[in-house]
This record gives sequence, C-alpha cells and structure tokens, in this order.
Amino acid sequence: MERSLKCYLKYGAIISPLGDRIEEHYSAFLENKSGIKKEGKIGFNSENFFLARIDNLANSRYNTLLNQACEKLIQNYSSSFLQNPKTGVIVSTTKANLAAITSDTFESTRRIIDEIIHPFHEPIIISNACISGVLAVNTAADYIRLNKFDQVIIIGIDVLSDFIIYGFQSLFALSNEACRPFDKERNGISLGEACGILVMMNTPDDDCIVEVLGGASSNDANHISGPSRTGEGLFRAIHKSLERSGILKEEIDFISAHGTATTYNDEMEAIAFNRLGLNHIPTNSFKGYFGHTLGAAGIIEIIMCMVSMEKNILFKSIGYTEIGTSERLNVISENQKVEVTTVLKTASGFGGGNAAVLLKCIQ
Repeated sequence: MERSLKCYLKYGAIISPLGDRIEEHYSAFLENKSGIKKEGKIGFNSENFFLARIDNLANSRYNTLLNQACEKLIQNYSSSFLQNPKTGVIVSTTKANLAAITSDTFESTRRIIDEIIHPFHEPIIISNACISGVLAVNTAADYIRLNKFDQVIIIGIDVLSDFIIYGFQSLFALSNEACRPFDKERNGISLGEACGILVMMNTPDDDCIVEVLGGASSNDANHISGPSRTGEGLFRAIHKSLERSGILKEEIDFISAHGTATTYNDEMEAIAFNRLGLNHIPTNSFKGYFGHTLGAAGIIEIIMCMVSMEKNILFKSIGYTEIGTSERLNVISENQKVEVTTVLKTASGFGGGNAAVLLKCIQ
C-alpha cells in the first residue's frame, strides 16, 4: 500500500484491570503493577489460575465494557466528528459477546456502537485471532490512504468467559502463575480482558501522538494453533512493514512484542527478530501487565507504546528474569528513561496469522 496519505493516531479510551484512564495506566506501569491476580476454582477441575479480570462489570460483561468505553469516547469527541460520513469504525474482537452464542455474537457490538456513537457507516468487524488489533490498525491506515475515510475509530475488545478459559486450558496453554514472557521459567498464558479505542486521522492535530509509518500481515500456514518453528510468517510481516515504511531497521528504538509466555510463541518471535537483526533492540511484552486480552491486545498495547513515546520511557517486561529462548533478546528488565521515537509492534495468533506495524512519535 502506497503511503500517499499519512495516518496519525491519538488516544480514544482504555479500560482494563489497571483502570479506565490513560493516566492511571501510566502510573501503574511506572510502578510495574500488574492487573493479573490469582483466581480459584475455575476451569475443568476447579483449579487456580492467574487472570486479569476487570472488577465491577455487570453480568453482561462484554456489553457493559463496550458501553463504558464508547461513553468515554463521546466525552472527548464531537458528534460532528463521530457521525461524519468520512469517519469509519473498525472493531477488533476474537469472540465478541459470547453470551449471544446461539444467535449473532456481533449483533450487540453493532447495536451498542450505533446507539452511543451513531456512526454514519456500520462498523467493520475484524476477527482474526490475536492479530486482530494490529490488523485493525493496518486496515484503518489502508482505508485512509485510499481516501475512503478521513478518520477511523478503532475499537479493540474482548472479555473473559468460561468458553475462553476452558479453550486455552484444553490446549494446556494456561499458566499456574502470572505469565512470564520470554523468561526461562515461563509456562503459559495469563488471560485478561480489556477495551481500548484509538482514533486515526489523515491530518494531525495537537492531540496526535504518533504517525503510522506502515504495516503488514502474513500467514505462516504452519498449524491451527502452533506458530512456525522458523518465524517465517512474522519475519515476512516485519520485513514488509519496513519496506512500506521506508525506514531502516536501525531506526527502531523499541519492540513491543506479542510475548504470550508460551514456549512456542516466544521462541518463534525470538527466532524471527534474530533473522531480521533486531534482537539487540530493547524489547518487552505488555502481557505481564494486562494478561493476554485477545482482540483487545493489539489496541491497548499500541496505546501503551504511545505512552512510551510521549513520556520517553521504556517499561519493564514484568515476569522476566532470565532469557528462555534459543536466540537472545534484549528484554527490558527495568524501566528506562530514554528517547523513544520509532516503535515496532508485532502480533501473532492462532491459524498462523502474523502482523506488524511501525509507529513514529511526532510530538
């Protein structure tokens, strides 16, 4: 995709176990505070697992969370902006409202957005496993560069449910402690829930934090749940993102990795970064703060990348002590005050999906 029109991102909203404002998340990250907590009597055998669950959501957790996030959005954006014919809406979610599994799990998504935001166009829903959030950002940029929209609201959301917990447990992917991405002792995922909203524009205003330089996606066609052993799909997605961005890999200051803390995902990412000559770049996973929030992950992690660039700080990768991948990585072990200008965000997911996007600070 040619970069004929530029794309810029600013904050929309964020709600997670760490709070419901950007400032709350920044404070929590400064303290390396995790939203992951031990929960008992869940799963097949009423076991103990570590989850990042939002307190005080009503019985219809998905609908309540989406309502709250959309209400926060309209507090900061005018109706003329939200309802403009040149404003699009893209939703990233892997499961949407599973309480409506017998009918249309996406129906309440469209209804809530229509009732609160009143967009001119029906929302576009992207559900491509755990790359959905990064893919949604890249798709929004494509729409803007093709002059289909002048601005796009990008919503990422997923909530915890028995279906999700049992599903990951059946794959032996859940950790019996808070997740430890890239660490020698890692043993699986800590699931989480969140909703994040980004606003992308073709013309920056004073609130825009970053420019979206370019992104790409790929599929390694390896296995329904296991990633490529050679990192080929992620290698291609990052390589193409660099080509489209027109920058050199040496310009990257920080990598926000997918970093699920499973044996195979972290190993695959380390191999891909090594093949690209990126394994010396400071790297972290935000999963130690949020847990793995599925369709929300790419959005809320990009929001925290923007915070890193705005505040010029690299946040510690919670749970990491000693490298546990065959290829070495420069995993961030303590918060670092440094200038952060260019960031690579990656994501990988079930079905062999991989996505990457490069962001550049403009403030």
